[in-house]
Amino acid sequence: MSFIRSAIRSGLALKAARLIQREMSKPENQRKAKELLGKVAQRRRSAVTDPRRPHQR
Repeated sequence: MSFIRSAIRSGLALKAARLIQREMSKPENQRKAKELLGKVAQRRRSAVTDPRRPHQR
């Protein structure tokens, strides 16, 4: 029973990984991901350089 369950889970994980890979190969999704990472990086930089905001760790 657990063998079947793990096989189904691994199959679903493989399908999800393929879907993610296919979606990330599209230029518009690459652009969106790059913009999102830029916003996150900017937010982290402003948190570190702004003396009014305490460091969050």
